[in-house]
Amino acid sequence: MRADARRNRDRIVEVARDLFREQGYDASLDEVARRAGVGPGTLYRHFPRRDDLLDAIMQSWLDGVNEAADKALAHEGSPRGLLVAWFEAYVALISLHKGGPAKITSALGDEASPIHTKCQALTGATERVLARLRQEGALRDGVDAVQAARLVGGVATVADSGNLDPSVVRPLLEVVADGLLV
Repeated sequence: MRADARRNRDRIVEVARDLFREQGYDASLDEVARRAGVGPGTLYRHFPRRDDLLDAIMQSWLDGVNEAADKALAHEGSPRGLLVAWFEAYVALISLHKGGPAKITSALGDEASPIHTKCQALTGATERVLARLRQEGALRDGVDAVQAARLVGGVATVADSGNLDPSVVRPLLEVVADGLLV
């Protein structure tokens, strides 16, 4: 890719990240192009579909997923404390952009989704936390990472659409954690 094309692509991703954070994933792509200082054709050459742009935005986010899981796994304390800490980190990760929790949660387990690899990273990180709890004998039988992620994603979606304060969200996550632990 030419240097100017790379700069345009990077600028589009940066502007889209900010605009999606402000207005949600349904923000106008024409507005993204305008703010990035490029024509709509340039935007669509780099990102033929909205989901292609979303995928590019989420790429740097992947590192944060693994860091958050590592941090949760370093938690010293009860299995409940570990699980709630992971759930809070999970909600923060999928709530960076307005509408993010619903978009990501609905794509979980959907192999056709353009953000499937990002969802796999989330469920993989969740599985790491659940595996530790399984090893400690603290997790109910039959709980899998996609189920847990969908439950927490549901809480995050309600929090996102209702603009709930984190102090209101934590008790909901505790209820979910209590339902998954023995």
